[in-house]
Formats: sequence, C-alpha cells, structure tokens
Amino acid sequence: MHLSPDDRPLAGHVALVTGASGNIGGEVARLLARAGAHVALHHHSRRDAAVGAARQCREWGVETIAAGADLTRGREAIQLVRHVTDSLGPITVLVNAAGCTDYTLLIDTPEETWDRIMAVNLKAVYLTCRAVLPAMIRRRFGRIINIASIWGETGAAGEVAYSAAKGGVIAFTRALAKEVARTGVTVNAVSPGAVHSAMLEPFSEQERSEIIDRIPVGRLGTPGDIARAVLFLALPESGWITGQTLSPNGGQYP
Repeated sequence: MHLSPDDRPLAGHVALVTGASGNIGGEVARLLARAGAHVALHHHSRRDAAVGAARQCREWGVETIAAGADLTRGREAIQLVRHVTDSLGPITVLVNAAGCTDYTLLIDTPEETWDRIMAVNLKAVYLTCRAVLPAMIRRRFGRIINIASIWGETGAAGEVAYSAAKGGVIAFTRALAKEVARTGVTVNAVSPGAVHSAMLEPFSEQERSEIIDRIPVGRLGTPGDIARAVLFLALPESGWITGQTLSPNGGQYP
C-alpha cells in the first residue's frame, strides 16, 4: 500500500519486529516506522544490520531500539518483550520475521540441523506470541503477523525441514487466531513466494532464472512487497481479518 508523508495510520503504536536484521524484517520495520509506529528491531547475531535499520526508522520521527535475543529460549523472549515495553511502551504489533533454512536432502539432514530450523522458525514464534499476548489481551487490542513461506503451503524438495516448520507456522497461526478471536487480538500469516533476499544467495544465476520462469508475473518478489502485506494486516482497521494466510507470491501456485 502507498503511504503519503502525512499518512501515519500506526501513530502511537509500538511494533516489535523479530529478525529485523534480515532483508524482509528490516523492510517491515522501516515501513511500520513510516506508518508512525515506534519500532523495536530484534536481532540475534547481526547487530550492525539491526542498528542501521533502526537509524533509518528514526528518520520518520519515531522512537526505535535495536535489541538482541535468542528467541528459541523462553526466558530471553520474555526479557525482550519486557525491554521493549519499558523502552517504548506496550507492544501492539508483533511481526515474527526471524527465520533460517538449510538446503539439504532429508536423508542428509542431521538431527541438530532439523532441531535448529524448527526452533528458529516455529518455536520462536510460539515463545514470542506467548510473551506478548497477556498484555495485548488485557488491552483488548493486538496485531500478530507471522512470516511463513510458500514452501509451508506447497513443500520444497531439499527444504523438508524448512517446509515443515513454515507449515507449522501457518497451522499455529490459524489455531491461535481462534483462541484469541474474542479478545481484540488478530493473528495472521504472510506467506511469501520467492523473494530477492539473502535466502536466495546459495542459488546460482541459472537456478534463479529457473525460479523466475515459474513465477507468472515474471520476477522475484521484493522485501517491500512483503512489508506492504504486513502493514495491511497490522492496521487497526484490519480487525475482522484473522487466521488468514496472505501469500504475496506473484501467482506462483502449484
């Protein structure tokens, strides 16, 4: 969606974006800031990227912080939410954008790799949602948007663990949406298709061309394409949309 300089539909809101050191998470944080939200940008290891994105967010006149945490650990998820609340105010928008993958055939996937992918992509969503929900329910307002993947809908050879984790995110989203539907909290998923981001770096130019050939609109998605879908679901006016999976994918369906 297009925002004019005076259009600030999230003014006064506080957003926590996990994985904000990544391409999609960073762009989501910048767009939410442009929409008027104060933004907390979470990172795990890439602090410099999160700090740089936070600096860009402040250009829109909002307050921001960059905060590190291992969100696969419940105590750190709780501490992160407390830190954001103490620094910026009660969290009204949570975007779970942290993720990782591994391009390996299932028979070659070590157990520790499977566990890591499940923890980062799925367990962390559970832990952050659990940490923010009590305050959202008390205030009877909240927007939770979980970044899934088209592979969670269709599956991808060579990414069985990632596909399973993202499929879990979609099922988690639908179930939690029903659980909190009467509280004023909505829970939705954004399920991107192939996006020009760090996750495509392992692919050769030929492999990327083959991916693009399978996308009806003829191009890869951009982080901005995904961020605009997130913003739509984060709006206060989107309160009747919950339990949904919005898939910006250029028409790439099986």
